[in-house]
Amino acid sequence: MGINYRLATLEDAEVLLDLTLKAYEPIRRLNIKFPAATADLQLVKENITKHSCYVLENEGVIVATISIRKFEEVTDLPCVWWLAVDPAYKKQGFGSKILRYAEEAILRDQLKAPAVALGTSDQHPWLIPMYERNGYERFYEQDYGESGKGVFLRKILLPELFKEETEVQTGDGR
Repeated sequence: MGINYRLATLEDAEVLLDLTLKAYEPIRRLNIKFPAATADLQLVKENITKHSCYVLENEGVIVATISIRKFEEVTDLPCVWWLAVDPAYKKQGFGSKILRYAEEAILRDQLKAPAVALGTSDQHPWLIPMYERNGYERFYEQDYGESGKGVFLRKILLPELFKEETEVQTGDGR
C-alpha cells in the first residue's frame, strides 16, 4: 500500500479532528491561538469544504494533513496552513513529505503558483526555524497584542513568475 496523498472528504472529518487535536496539544500548552488547536468537528468540516485539505495516508492510515487556502488580508499568494502529523507518527518525515507534496505537486506543478506563504506565531519555539530550514523566509509581521506577533513566511516556487511587489496586501487595498 505505501504512501498515498489525496484530498480529504467529509468522511475523514472525525479522523482529522482527532489527529489535529492530538498534534496541536503542544500549541494549546503554549497558549497560542491557532484555530486548529481548538478545532471542533464543524471547523474541520469547514476546512475540508472551503479549502483544499489534503491527507497523507501511510498503509491506509491518515497520518498527516495540510490545507491550502487564500489569506487575502496579508498576501495574494496561496497559503499552506493546518499542517498536522499524528504524534504517533512524528519524527518519521511525514510532515516534510506532505508539505513538499503541497508545495511541489499541487502549488508549483498544478497551479503554477510562483510562491507559497504561511503564517505562524513568534511565540512558538520551533516552527519558524523549521520552516526556515525548509526554504521559507520571513516577509511580513503583524502585531496581535498580548498574543504576540504573527510571522508570515514565504517560499518561492517558480522564480521566473515571482513578483515581490504584489505580494503583501496593505490596509488601503494596495
